[in-house]
Amino acid sequence: MKKIIVSALILGALFSCKETPKTEKEIVVEEKEEVTIPDRSKDFPTDIAAVFKAHGGIKAFDQQNTLVFELSNPEGNEKHTTDLKTRHARIETDKFALGFDGQEAWIEQDSTYFKGNPRFYHNLMFYFYAMPFVLGDDGISYEKVNDLKVGDVSYPGYKISYGEAIGDSPKDNYFLYYEADSHKMKYLGYTVTFFSKESSEKISLIEYTDWNDVNGLLLPKTLKWRAYEEGVVGEVKSERNFVNASASSEKMESSIFSKPKEVK
Repeated sequence: MKKIIVSALILGALFSCKETPKTEKEIVVEEKEEVTIPDRSKDFPTDIAAVFKAHGGIKAFDQQNTLVFELSNPEGNEKHTTDLKTRHARIETDKFALGFDGQEAWIEQDSTYFKGNPRFYHNLMFYFYAMPFVLGDDGISYEKVNDLKVGDVSYPGYKISYGEAIGDSPKDNYFLYYEADSHKMKYLGYTVTFFSKESSEKISLIEYTDWNDVNGLLLPKTLKWRAYEEGVVGEVKSERNFVNASASSEKMESSIFSKPKEVK
């Protein structure tokens, strides 16, 4: 009788350990919808499209969502982050943070180190750095102008103007000059109308000297501001250098551009 009880216990244990049939679970894999980026090259004058192509192509630029670069400063670099689709921006330094969330510009600092206008400055260096591609924005008109002569070299050029209500300074004008053989950008003339809101005849001139390959885009390494008066290009007055640049198709979290709660 004792043996029968043991056998029964063993059988019970064996049956209790028997695997129960597994049920198949349906796994749903969400497929990401591919976004087709059109090639806008045909939307521009032939020369402008050739300049874009020399710098990697307007389509390659359109495929990027985030641009990051640092402006070299002896007192500490400025890190600029821009959403290329919304143009929301953030600038970070050891002394202040500044941003634009699409509605308003804000600044966060414990001192009065930054004394400029946040609305004016939030995209100033971005525009100079993201040349020539920002000249492919909507609402722009292109007009052929006389060559810019520097020494014995002539640089073909175009005047770029904006439609009404385009950006904060629709009366700004830009003048793009490029190398005739390579079509690489060489000089940028520009006017500033942000503060006066009136058209200006005063043109400042930047020379684009060195370039970096940033994820297939040829973007500037060094900018040199030149003396410029009545079409005559003079000496170098100042220069700015850019480092640690990156361009990515990944989008940044929108919260990084938002105004901090403690900022009034």
